[in-house]
Amino acid sequence: MTTSQIVLYAILAFIVFIYVRKFLLTRSVTRYSPSQLADRIKEGGVVLLDVRTAGEFSGGHMKGAIHIPVQELAARADELKKHGDREIVCYCQSGSRSLMGAARLKKLGYRAASLDGGIAEWNYLYR
Repeated sequence: MTTSQIVLYAILAFIVFIYVRKFLLTRSVTRYSPSQLADRIKEGGVVLLDVRTAGEFSGGHMKGAIHIPVQELAARADELKKHGDREIVCYCQSGSRSLMGAARLKKLGYRAASLDGGIAEWNYLYR
């Protein structure tokens, strides 16, 4: 086996590892469709958390959403303690970052979920 083949297999193994890790981290996260989330909002008891960048948030967000970018979530999770009795539903542009954010919050002891399809899907259905 040549050095280039070893490097190629190592890169491939790393990519597989990343996808398997993401799957394992997010499989326990509740995922709401936009219509399910609309029902949950009507019922009350949920907090909307926008995990997109500041630029994305300023370009438009869901009414009443709290903004903490996903990369700042671990450091700023204490800001959510006052909402500890409510389910925190994370959303991003398409649903990928919000899954990671919700998984991170669950690890920290919060009740967290994610919006499938993100704000893009939400806006398509509810704007």
